[in-house]
Amino acid sequence: MRKGEANMKVIAMPVGELAANCYIVYCENTKKAVVIDPGAEGQRVLNRIQYEGLKVEYILLTHGHFDHIGAVKFLKEQLGATVAIHSGDAEALTDASINLSAFMGEHSVQVPPDLLLKERDVLTIGDIKMEVLHTPGHSEGSACFVVNSPVKAVFTGDTLFQGSIGRSDFPGGSYDQLISSIKDKLMVLGDDYTIYPGHGLKSTIGTERTANPFIRYYVK
Repeated sequence: MRKGEANMKVIAMPVGELAANCYIVYCENTKKAVVIDPGAEGQRVLNRIQYEGLKVEYILLTHGHFDHIGAVKFLKEQLGATVAIHSGDAEALTDASINLSAFMGEHSVQVPPDLLLKERDVLTIGDIKMEVLHTPGHSEGSACFVVNSPVKAVFTGDTLFQGSIGRSDFPGGSYDQLISSIKDKLMVLGDDYTIYPGHGLKSTIGTERTANPFIRYYVK
């Protein structure tokens, strides 16, 4: 890395019983960071943040389901970071029936969001700029976060996985919306964009464009 050149690092941490991917994303130059989808194991996530010597400015949520938000309250209290979620899923942070934890015999009620995200908002984390895409379908307020520089990457939550797509049968979900979100918001990105999904292994837009059986027939 040349002096003064931005560089993004991504730490992937599968957490909780459903192994939801929590991502710690940081600017190597400034050590400013964002935590995406801390679904569980808050102390483990905090330990890694402290080990790396990071300053977390945002806790970003791709959507409001319990397996992606379970450690929000703990990390908010420990870090003082801004909790941000798309407005369409904001109520999930304080309603166990919406975040689905009530159906699992739990009551994952966290904290109200500090920031309501909308389409094309841009968040700055050190030298990194992260753009918000509203991608409804898995939930009403599902969002993906795109980085165009210094690397090309997209954090897709439960919208798009390696070889699969998110469920659309939960309250607020829609199969047609999900397919439209993937086609109109994600498949317009370049083939070289790395996909960091909410569960499972990373992929690329190019790979999913040609090999994902759920979407290849919908994309010209």
